[in-house]
Amino acid sequence: MHAVLVSTYDLGHQPLGLASPAAWLREAGATVTCLDLSLDRLDEAEIGRAGLVAFHVPMHTATRLASEIIPRVRALNPKAHIVAFGLYAPVNEAHLRSLGVGSVIGGEYEAALVEVLDDLVADRQINGNGATIHLEKLQFRVPDRSGLPPLESYGKLIMADGAECVAGYVEASRGCKHRCRHCPVVPVYDGAFRIVQRDIVVADIAQQVAAGAQHISFGDPDFFNGPSHGIGVVSALHERFPDLTYDVTIKVEHLLRHRDLLPTLVETGCLFVTTAVEALDDDSLDILDKGHTRGDFIEALALARQVGLTLSPTFVAFAPWTSLASYAALLQDIADLDLVEHVAPVQLAIRLLVPRGSLLVGHAAMASAIGPFDAEALSYGWRHVDQRVDELQRDIQRAVEAGDAAGDTRSAVFGRLWDIAHAAAGLSRALPVAKIGATVPRMSEPWYCCAEPTDLQRAAI
Repeated sequence: MHAVLVSTYDLGHQPLGLASPAAWLREAGATVTCLDLSLDRLDEAEIGRAGLVAFHVPMHTATRLASEIIPRVRALNPKAHIVAFGLYAPVNEAHLRSLGVGSVIGGEYEAALVEVLDDLVADRQINGNGATIHLEKLQFRVPDRSGLPPLESYGKLIMADGAECVAGYVEASRGCKHRCRHCPVVPVYDGAFRIVQRDIVVADIAQQVAAGAQHISFGDPDFFNGPSHGIGVVSALHERFPDLTYDVTIKVEHLLRHRDLLPTLVETGCLFVTTAVEALDDDSLDILDKGHTRGDFIEALALARQVGLTLSPTFVAFAPWTSLASYAALLQDIADLDLVEHVAPVQLAIRLLVPRGSLLVGHAAMASAIGPFDAEALSYGWRHVDQRVDELQRDIQRAVEAGDAAGDTRSAVFGRLWDIAHAAAGLSRALPVAKIGATVPRMSEPWYCCAEPTDLQRAAI
């Protein structure tokens, strides 16, 4: 059996979502071709000879892009069994099946893909009655990254001085113990999380270091869901590769609860922590059920700075409860907290995404804005009761895209966003130059997922 694994977009990383199942399928006897369509063209010859074609859909953007490719694959090879697997597969089951997908797999997908392979080889009936979510604890294999584009083809770590470093990507755990209302992890894992064995993680990092990685991004939804496991991984990593740096994602409440571990992160090479702050007002945080307050974030920021750890906040900048004044206040807070260089400009353009299965559906805060489910957009549409807020979001998005295309600094883009937002709100407050701050380490492709794939992402496929 020949299998083709396909990734459409994975945040600028070499796709672990192909490398991990590739190891399992090859161990099961399949020949496997991995296609990363963010860099590769669709290989029609490989598709034509495949018995199994599996699309990894870990995020909304990837699912939208896969939806544009799946019908082409079905036309090229009508006999192939098509699978969609990953976080966004189960919640979009009906749409994916309408395109010709035969199996939909969520959660821990590797063993389930092998089961599909075995059924195809044995010419057995494959259970196609519904999406399957697998949360069993797996004994993982070392991902097989052979056949993928080299690491230097992907997003880089940009140091504070502008130097670029080759970056790798791993996951030490999956799922999350928490149930934030806007989070796409919740409909699949519903408060569960699963670890990847330490020796597997370290072995995968070792092969990426051998391939040129100087920095590793940990893609865990929250690195401190299992703090002992996480610290054990980075301690083993630092012992073996003392010059290797890394970054992780950690919730605000975990930064506070495990404050005693923050110095260990710094000592083992952590350059920055991405933290899903999402808002800086308590009403918004309560709606999102984030588990922290504005004061909590300010405390966590102070703790991180005390030990020399950089925090990189993410935000849901535009939601039905956003006002012109509250958006301007968000920018003021970012400036006052000296976070201008810490926040990727795209974070300040993010519009709340409400996919199927979101816990926000039915929430009172959405009632005045939410529309029906949009099958093409794979999300619930919403319009702000004040159309000026939607217009501001579009203006901010255009300014961010223009700044990105021009290669402008974060500070320069922030200054333009400040002017746009304050003009929209009828405010004349100037941005103090002293609030810009020093540059910090960051990835060249910032963490985000947008409702509509960009023209650049579409052009890549």
